Amino acid sequence: MRRVNVSLAEINVVPLVDVMLVLLIIFMVTAPMIQRGIDVNLPVAQRAQAISGERIEVIVPAEYRQNHIVYLGSDPIRKELLQERVRQKMETAAQKDVFLRGDSGVSLGEVVEVTDLLKAAGVEHVGLVTKSPNER
Repeated sequence: MRRVNVSLAEINVVPLVDVMLVLLIIFMVTAPMIQRGIDVNLPVAQRAQAISGERIEVIVPAEYRQNHIVYLGSDPIRKELLQERVRQKMETAAQKDVFLRGDSGVSLGEVVEVTDLLKAAGVEHVGLVTKSPNER
């Protein structure tokens, strides 16, 4: 009698599970870093109002005095390029108002300097973003 040699091909699942777990761990570690924004310590205002909808936001961080870099949304921009970038952003934005989020450590003169750059870019209304006293 002749013996038939049949080999069964099976997929080994253990390496697949190992790779998937490693990918899951990598995504769990990197996800909080991706969502993190620019750390700005906002001044407190008693009559702060909530802002809703899509908006153009310029952030003046505490390091502005040293490097003269502001953020348009989450993109760092040198102050010399701010006017051009704001003009480009306003062409596509539905709302033409710009909200200025300045760190409480930034001087009034520096906030006025950025406000002047925004006005020179054609912005009609600049809103100052603050936080209410009960926000943390």
